[in-house]
Amino acid sequence: EILADSVIIATGASAKWLGLEGETTFNGLGVSACAVCDGFFYRNQTVAVVGAGDTAAEEASYLANLCTEVHLIVRRDQMRASLIMQERVKKNPKITIHWNSETEEILGDANGVTGIRIVNNISKATEEIALTGFFVAIGHQPNTGIFKEFITMDEAGYIKTIPGTTKTNVEGVFACGDAQDHVYRQAVTAAGTGCMAALDAEKFLDKEH
Repeated sequence: EILADSVIIATGASAKWLGLEGETTFNGLGVSACAVCDGFFYRNQTVAVVGAGDTAAEEASYLANLCTEVHLIVRRDQMRASLIMQERVKKNPKITIHWNSETEEILGDANGVTGIRIVNNISKATEEIALTGFFVAIGHQPNTGIFKEFITMDEAGYIKTIPGTTKTNVEGVFACGDAQDHVYRQAVTAAGTGCMAALDAEKFLDKEH
């Protein structure tokens, strides 16, 4: 038990993964959960993005500006992304959408990812695609479960803060970074809200003591 006059929650969020062995084997060697963070390293190369929501559509579009070809692996026959994002992806000549498809295996060697094998979940046909980058964009899970009995969160588990501050519903408790940010999720924005939380906590402590 730790007693404190103020608490800053900065537990972040964890990327959701497919559960493939290759995700662990090639993490940092071709496997990533952040196109904005790592996309530059795959400039003029062929990559794949897994997902069907806005995040996947945004990452595929972003990578299409950098890469030669982008394969978007979609599990169903439709996407969950907004219609605007879907149209942007479908109209981009660099993006190939693989409908009703799932990643069966990430292929690679000592140097990193060399390709993937996907399977059509209707026809059961398999296909191997040569590529060097594999981006998983199926969402993030905020690491906030231990606070759910005390702190107000949205339906996805992100901590709600008063706009313009890092204040939570509990006085003296502040939240920053990816634990409360489901939009940007970047190191620089997390650091910025971390600074805000420190200043908010300092003001709170000055007022209380």
